[in-house]
Amino acid sequence: PGYRAQRADDAGEDPVNEQTRETPGIFTGLLATTKRDLLLAWKRPGDVLNPLFFFAMVCTLFPLAVGPSQEQLEFSGPGVLWVAALLATLLSLNSLFISDYEDGSLDQLLVSPQPLPVLVLGKVLAHWLTAGVPLVVVSPILAITYNMPFSVIGVMMLTLALGTMSLSLLGSIGAALTVGLHRGTALLSLLILPLAMPIMILGANAVSLAAHNDVYTTGIWALGAYAIASLSLAPYATAAALRISNE
Repeated sequence: PGYRAQRADDAGEDPVNEQTRETPGIFTGLLATTKRDLLLAWKRPGDVLNPLFFFAMVCTLFPLAVGPSQEQLEFSGPGVLWVAALLATLLSLNSLFISDYEDGSLDQLLVSPQPLPVLVLGKVLAHWLTAGVPLVVVSPILAITYNMPFSVIGVMMLTLALGTMSLSLLGSIGAALTVGLHRGTALLSLLILPLAMPIMILGANAVSLAAHNDVYTTGIWALGAYAIASLSLAPYATAAALRISNE
């Protein structure tokens, strides 16, 4: 610090202002982490397309298996879409921290002057933008195969947006606990499925109620509360899990 202040005095600069410029804000660290992971996802499009193709294949193959009955498709459509979205999200969770672990970037995140929960939140945001948002965008096309009305499709997109956000946040905890473990994908699924079941039940039930013109807002409010609780607690739990896994 003394050398830095002397160097700043020699250059005619204020050492306090120089230190302020060298320390980026929390919001800057969040955006930088999100941008970095989005650029890496752009360079590895397979990590983004594989869950999306899995989601589309499950949703399109199910009507071929159960038959073209309109009543059967309308009854099973919300559940099939939500199960496929849950499994597709689980497929992409294993890659949340594994690349950083392999190239040493995870160690840099742990020793960064930025708060680790903020950096974790940036990575989770990038994961949701590359894994959750594409599922929400593609879901209306797949919902047509189940004879869903347009009003029900809007409810389904809203529940999927809230649900995939919660799944990304909760899945980051399991991904942090299993990072570096052999066959961590199976263990990750076992850890996350009990936490993801309420999300799937609430989302599928809300879409089913909307399809039958019943009151469905309770499920949406519950999903919103689940997402807010996950947003408040999951980054801190994931940061603690990363420190434990790195020891």
